Amino acid sequence: MGYASVMVKGFAPATERNRKPILDVLRRVLPGNGLVLEVASGTGQHAVFFSGHLPGLRWQPSDATVDALRSIEAWVEESALENLLPPIELDVRSPRWPIASADALLCINMIHISPWETTESLFRGASALLAGGSPLITYGPYRLHGEHSAPSNAAFDESLRSRNPRWGVRDIDALIELAGRTGFELQERVPMPANNMTLVWTRVP
Repeated sequence: MGYASVMVKGFAPATERNRKPILDVLRRVLPGNGLVLEVASGTGQHAVFFSGHLPGLRWQPSDATVDALRSIEAWVEESALENLLPPIELDVRSPRWPIASADALLCINMIHISPWETTESLFRGASALLAGGSPLITYGPYRLHGEHSAPSNAAFDESLRSRNPRWGVRDIDALIELAGRTGFELQERVPMPANNMTLVWTRVP
């Protein structure tokens, strides 16, 4: 794809900390085989770790920025994993995604660091991409019934909004309403380290 011409392999310490707890959930909720689209793959560390531990699945990383795509491609090339595909450029706000279908969709730490309409686009795009019964898995900090799960999340939310007033920790109630409009149901809410959660949504048949 050309991103490897200037390969800069990024590294996020938080990814090293959260990858095992997220993998524990993925082992339970992902199908045994098929294609997983990872939206907003960031550095690419998650893609390498998950695909390496889930060899029955083909893993499709993606991101919207060139810097991220370069980092992902560097990680992909170094790993040499047969089930890990080269990254694709994907902005979920685009009306047409560069992939026709997938068996599952994973999105880590994007919802709070983007405008709300990006989350709306994520669910709409996933609705078009996934068949009934397929999982959409999101991870990050969330509020519930208007309340933060910890003082640190409240401070993080304030920091996010000071950087961009259109960012912020989203409320699960708002996500449930959005899911209902786009053909998803919340199946599971899994507490994670550092006051995060993994939310498992299922495409309604």
